Amino acid sequence: MQEIEIFRIVLADDHSLIRHGIKNLIAKKKELLVVGEVCDGEELLAFLKVNDADMVILDHSMQKIGGVEAARQIKRNYPWIKILMLTMHDNQQIFYNAMNAGADGYLLKDDSDEQLILAIKKLRAGKRYISPAMIDDLSGYVLSTYGDRKKKISPELSNREQEVLQLVVNGYTSKKIGDHLGLSPRTVDHHRSNLLKKLGKKNSVDLVNFAVSSGLVIPQSD
Repeated sequence: MQEIEIFRIVLADDHSLIRHGIKNLIAKKKELLVVGEVCDGEELLAFLKVNDADMVILDHSMQKIGGVEAARQIKRNYPWIKILMLTMHDNQQIFYNAMNAGADGYLLKDDSDEQLILAIKKLRAGKRYISPAMIDDLSGYVLSTYGDRKKKISPELSNREQEVLQLVVNGYTSKKIGDHLGLSPRTVDHHRSNLLKKLGKKNSVDLVNFAVSSGLVIPQSD
C-alpha cells in the first residue's frame, strides 16, 4: 500500500471560529494536515521560522502584519510555501495587491467548502486558484487592460527603489524620505528620477497613481 504524502497547512486568521471551521473541514482529508494556527501576521512569521509547512491559508486582514505584507515576506524567505489568500473582499485592487505580493490563490470567505478543498488541491499541484465569484470581473479587466499589446509590464525595481516608491506613495517629501532612509536629498532625487524613467511616468502624481493601481505598493499611514 502506497504511503500518503501529507500536505502541511498553517491557518492564519484572527477569528478562532473561522480557523476551527477550516480545520474541521481539512481533517476530513487524510492527505491534509493542519500543523499550526496563528491569529496574526507577526505570529505567523515567527511560527514559520521554527516549523515546516507546505501551505498557508492566510487571512487578508490581520493585526500587526497584514496578509499582503505577510505573503510578501513568506515568498521572500520560503518561496516553496503555497499561499491561499482568504478574504471577504471581492475587490479587484485587493486581489491584485494580494497576487502581486505572492499569493498563489484567492478565495472568498463566502465561497463553499468544496471550493476551499479544490483551491488547496490546485495549489498543491502547482496551479493557481481564483474564486469563481471574481472570474467574470477579472476577465473583463484583463481583456480591457492587456488587450493593447503596446502596454509594457513594469520592470523590476531594486529594494531601495521599492522603499522610495512606497514613501512617495505615502506622501513623503524628498527631504522626509532622505531623513527616513538615511539618504542625501540628491540621492533621493536620483531614485525618484529613475522610478519615473523605469515606469514611464512624467511626474510624481502619475507615478503614485500607477504604483497604487498596478499593485506595486499599498498606501500606508504612519
